[in-house]
Amino acid sequence: MSIVLYRPDAVLVWRNDEVVKRLRWYRSVMLNKTPAKFMILKSIPVDVKLDDASDEELWKHNDELHREALKLFDEYFEKDANPAKLKIVEPSFLDLKINLAYRILKKCHFCEWRCGVNRMEGRIGVCKLDHRGYVSSFFHHYGEEAPLIGIEGKGGSGTIFFASCTFHCVFCQNWDISQPSGSISDAGVESDARRLASIARRLRIDGAANINYVGGEPTPNLHIILESLKYLDVNVPILWNSNMYMSEEAMKLLVDIVDIWLPDFKYWSDECAKRLSKVGSKKGYREVVTRNHLIASENGDMIIRHLVLPNHLECDTKPILKWIADNIKDKVLVNIMEQYRPEHKVILKPELYKDIARRPYREEILEAYNYAKQLGIIYEPVS
Repeated sequence: MSIVLYRPDAVLVWRNDEVVKRLRWYRSVMLNKTPAKFMILKSIPVDVKLDDASDEELWKHNDELHREALKLFDEYFEKDANPAKLKIVEPSFLDLKINLAYRILKKCHFCEWRCGVNRMEGRIGVCKLDHRGYVSSFFHHYGEEAPLIGIEGKGGSGTIFFASCTFHCVFCQNWDISQPSGSISDAGVESDARRLASIARRLRIDGAANINYVGGEPTPNLHIILESLKYLDVNVPILWNSNMYMSEEAMKLLVDIVDIWLPDFKYWSDECAKRLSKVGSKKGYREVVTRNHLIASENGDMIIRHLVLPNHLECDTKPILKWIADNIKDKVLVNIMEQYRPEHKVILKPELYKDIARRPYREEILEAYNYAKQLGIIYEPVS
């Protein structure tokens, strides 16, 4: 006898008018009333020879087709999600994005580290990956935010965990896959685009509400993820669960693919980001992540996650909530997370990280909640 997990809050959340309004696209795709963005992209023809065109020509064409895609998203909304009724073309807008992704891989700048190595030739980037991707696990996740579990509170989020990360958080709870002590290949099974598509297909057929790319961090695997969508033949919302340290070029590839964003907004202070997540590229954490949150808020539904760190209300939590309120408050939901616990390097050497060597006090969490409420941020349905 099979066991069906059930979360009542995942049913009740859809009775909240603000949740329905802010996640209207995602909900419609989840219910198969609207084709996922990647399905629509397969129907948009490309008028240039992909292999012969210059990078400049392909990016120009990407921008032009982005505008066309936005019109089609409106046209298809709540109309019909039957993939058979979409006329698939070759090459398509999706093929153009795949081609651009593999070009980026030759001088990699998927993230703002911009390490520039040729991962196609086997060189290793900051992410500790060459061109290959490794899946650590995949399953129906029932611990995500209530709207991500399924419209009837069952099905779960079809979560695919990738090995490796572009950050090195000292408190990482998934450090064994994001920062493994040995080879990155020990943290997962090598998975090409066809295997990844097969995983996603199985998850959706078995009832998953979405395909949730996470890790570690999905960004270094962008080329594989995009190519896998070429082979994915079932309608399903694409969820991007990320630290949001992607480059502008990566964001341009993603905005026409992602149906719902699930970004982390960890820090406001660049110093905190550098000390606790080892983010030290030329562009600071705040500059990159605020830019990408703004872009994402204009291109898909979004639930922002902010993990409250002990002793970091003034330097990080409150400024982040204020920025959200000033810039994208009416477009997003915010999960103010109280799950922090000392892990990884913090628990091994608490004397080096005294500020975060404990769980947050209840008073700190309540202060964060109250501040969000004062700012008019919608957080309660997903926190």
